[in-house]
Amino acid sequence: MQKVQAYIAEHKERFLHELLDWLRIPSISADPAYKADVQRMAEAVADKLRAAGADAVEVCTTEGHPIVYGEKIIGANLPTVLVYGHYDVQPPDPIDLWESGPFDPVIKPTDLHPQGAIFARGSCDDKGQVYMHVKAFEAMMACNALPCNVKFMIEGEEEVGSVNLGKYCEANKDKLACDVVLISDTSIIANDTPSITTGLRGLSYVEVEVTGPNRDLHSGVYGGAVANPINVLCQMIASLHDEDRHITIPGFYDDVEEISPAERAEMNKAPHNEDEYKAALGIDEVMGEKGYTTHERTSIRPTLDVNGIWGGYIGEGAKTVLPSKAYAKISMRLVPHQHPDKITELFTRYFKSIAPPSVKVVVKPHHGGFPVVTPTHTPEYQAAHKAMEATFGKAPLPSREGGSIPIVALFESVLGVKSVLMGFGLNSDAIHSPNEHFGVFNFYKGIETIPYFYENYAALKNS
Repeated sequence: MQKVQAYIAEHKERFLHELLDWLRIPSISADPAYKADVQRMAEAVADKLRAAGADAVEVCTTEGHPIVYGEKIIGANLPTVLVYGHYDVQPPDPIDLWESGPFDPVIKPTDLHPQGAIFARGSCDDKGQVYMHVKAFEAMMACNALPCNVKFMIEGEEEVGSVNLGKYCEANKDKLACDVVLISDTSIIANDTPSITTGLRGLSYVEVEVTGPNRDLHSGVYGGAVANPINVLCQMIASLHDEDRHITIPGFYDDVEEISPAERAEMNKAPHNEDEYKAALGIDEVMGEKGYTTHERTSIRPTLDVNGIWGGYIGEGAKTVLPSKAYAKISMRLVPHQHPDKITELFTRYFKSIAPPSVKVVVKPHHGGFPVVTPTHTPEYQAAHKAMEATFGKAPLPSREGGSIPIVALFESVLGVKSVLMGFGLNSDAIHSPNEHFGVFNFYKGIETIPYFYENYAALKNS
C-alpha cells in the first residue's frame, strides 16, 4: 500500500488535469442534441480504462446511450468488485447563473474547499467520482497491488433514469457476476467528518399537463370567464400540501417506515449547524414537514416538489394572453417500503380528482426508483469503514441521504448482490445546479481511499 500511495502522490497533478479534459465534454444525456458528445465521452471512458490496465474494455450499445465495460480478473478464487458509475451529466441550465462556463472547468478556493474546488458540470456528479476509481485502479495496477478482481460498468443514462441498464444487466448476468457493487455517487458529511451512505430515498417522477381552452386567448376578452390553466395548476399544486407541509394525497403515507425515537436521536447526532445551513443557501428560514428536523426531512421522510413549471408567454415584454396549456414536472422522494409505481398511481388518481371541470388533466409518468437501506454489518461496509478510517484518520459515520440511485435496488434484484455507497462529495457541491463543484481534497482523498477498500475487502472475504 505504501507503493500505491506513493504512486498516487507522484501522479496527482496529472490525474487532476486528465479529469479536467473529461469535464470539457458536454455529455448531457437528456438532450438529443448532445448525442455525439455522449458517445465521445463513452469512448473517453473506455480509453482511460484501457490505459489504466483493464482488459476486455468495450463500449456497449443500448437503445439509448452506451454502457462502458472493462475488467481485470486476476484469480478465479478471489472476490470480485463491480465498480458502477455514470459519465452522463445534467443539463447546465440556467447558464446565466454560472460564474464560469459549465464545460470550461476552473479551480478556485471556497470556504469549504480552501485547497480549491473544480467548478464544472459533472465534476462531482459523477465524472469526478468515477475518475477517482479509474486512477485508484491505475495506481494498484502500476504497483502490482490489486488484491481482487475488478469489473467496471460506467453508464450514460443515469441522469435520465438508467432506462436501459436493467436490460443490460439481465442480458449480461454472467459477465457482471460479482460479490459486491462499489459506488461513489454520494457524499460525506464534511471533510473532517467522513461518512458512508447507508440509505437512499426512492423516486417517482411525473409530468402534468393542464389544458383549458382549445387555443391561447386574449386575456382582456376572455379573462374572468374562462379557466386559466396556469392559475388552476398553481392551485392544484398548492393543495398537495397542508399547513404542516404534510402531503395530502390519500394513501401516500400508508407504507412509510416509522423510525424509532432512539434511531432518530442517533441520526441527529451527525454534525449540523442550522444557522450555517441557512446562510449557505441565502435563506432566512427552513421549511418542511412539521415535527421533523432538517436532517430527518432530507433523509427519512418522503417529499413532493415541483421541479419545473411553465406555460403562456415568457418572452421579453408583455403579451396579454390567457394560455391554452400549463405544465409542471413533479418529483416525489420515497422512503423504505414505498413502491414508486404505487405512489405514481396514487398521485395520478388524486391529481385528476382535484381538477375542476373547466380543465383537462394528463399525467405522464417518467422514471422512478426504489428506496434502499444497506446493512452495516457486512464485509463490504466494514471494508469501506476501515478504508475511510485509514485515510481520514477517524471512523466514518453511517448516514442516510435524501437523493436517489435507483440502480442500487436493481443490482440487488438482478445480480443478487449488495452495494456499498462510498462517496466523497459534499452536499454543498451544487450538483444539478449552476456552479457545481468538487473539492480537489475530496478528489484526491477518494483516490487514496479506494485502494484500501480493495485491500480490506479481499482480506475480509478471504478470512
